[in-house]
Order: sequence, then structure tokens, then C-alpha cells
Amino acid sequence: MYAEERQQAIASLVMQKGRASVAELAEAYDVTTETVRRDLAALDRAGLLRRVHGGAVPARTLHLVEAGVGEREATRAEYKDAIAAAALEYLPGSGASVLLDAGTTTARIAGQLPSDRELVVVTNSVPIAARLAGMPSVNLQLLGGRVRGLTQAAVGEQALRVLDSLRVDVAFIGTNGISVRHGLSTPDSEEAAVKRAMVRAAGYVVVAADSSKVGREEFVSFAPISSVDILITDGEISDNYRGQFAERGVEVVVA
Repeated sequence: MYAEERQQAIASLVMQKGRASVAELAEAYDVTTETVRRDLAALDRAGLLRRVHGGAVPARTLHLVEAGVGEREATRAEYKDAIAAAALEYLPGSGASVLLDAGTTTARIAGQLPSDRELVVVTNSVPIAARLAGMPSVNLQLLGGRVRGLTQAAVGEQALRVLDSLRVDVAFIGTNGISVRHGLSTPDSEEAAVKRAMVRAAGYVVVAADSSKVGREEFVSFAPISSVDILITDGEISDNYRGQFAERGVEVVVA
């Protein structure tokens, strides 16, 4: 079976079953798990399905269904670590203000913040706040509001009111999807409202997102692509997407 035929068969099977694991696909088509992962990456880039931890689901299921922090933490961890390390290059100097959006990649940025730089850090993420609370060099501001259990992020009017009164030097934003047409997007409307306010509050916007988010369009758009200054991603981003973003003034950094 040629690779193209196998990929078509995999896409059909995932659409039919609703979900398939890497192991069962490898067994079904008598190939290695590494081959299956390459096939899933190609199908994900084509928008035919979406990779999730351990397998794949149909593309349409991810527009309203959101993975929890635990599942996302284990997904593409090496890429996220590299993206976080690259993001530190855009960290402002001592005395500056930083906004850290909730997310597993932004949490890695928080974990790598230098201890020799005085920073004001604003976040709506409970895990990020817990990680930074003990750092003497960080003046931590935790946004209030209702905490979504799925993402462990504060959302709602209380968070929005505070963000509307702030102006920070740089915001590190996470996203479930990024495309030229739909901009930055996420499945939940309340989460989208907070992310939108974060982008508005920032003088400089750095989006930290691995390549599985590129080309995806989730339910709610919270910012146009023109609002992004830097996209930090991994080497699996296609030249086509890099070109599209560059044409619209977004600098793409490959970690």
C-alpha cells in the first residue's frame, strides 16, 4: 500500500470510528508507530483529522471539544519546551511587565523565567501563579474570576475589568488554532474574551504555539492575525503557512 493510500484509509477509519490510537493503526496497516505518526502529522496538516495524545480524532470534533490540561501537558512536550526556551529571547528587561496567558506552553515559559530579573507578571492561570508565587524577583498579579476546571484559567467579568485597565510590555499568548482567515481561536467563548482582552492590553504580542495549532480554526476567534507580532512554533510548520504569516507581517520563529 502506498503512503497516500494508507493515509486515505486512516482518515476514513478515524472518521468512521470517531477516534483511533497510534498502536491500533500501526497494527491495522502493518507499519511502525513512527510511520503512523508521520501519516497523522500529514493528515493533520491537510485538515482531514486532528492529532491528540496517543492517536487522532476527526477534525470536526475539535472545534467544540477541548482537551484538558492533563492531556495537553503530555502532548508534544519536547516541542513546547523548545518553544518556551525560544520565547525567553522576547522577555523584556528588569522592571518590565509581562502577561502570561493560561496554557501548557506558557506554563513552560513561566518555569524558565530568569531569577535575576525583576518583573511584574500578570496571569489568569492558577498553575502559573502557583509556580511563580515563590519567586522573589516576580511581582505576581493573579487575575480573579471563575476558574474553568478544564484549563485552570480564570475567566469572566472580574478578569476582563482588570485587563481593560492594564497596559503591559509584552503578552505571551496561547491558542488552540491560528490561521490567516480566522486569526487566533479557541473553543470556549469565555476563554476567548479573556484572551482578546490580553491581546488588547499588550504593547507586543508573542504567540507560543506548536505546529499542530497552525491552520486550525476553532469555534471562537479572539484576535486577527494582524495583532500578532511574533509566532514561535516548531520545525513542522509548512513553508506555505510561514509564507502566509510573513505576508501579513507576522515574524515566524522556529524553535
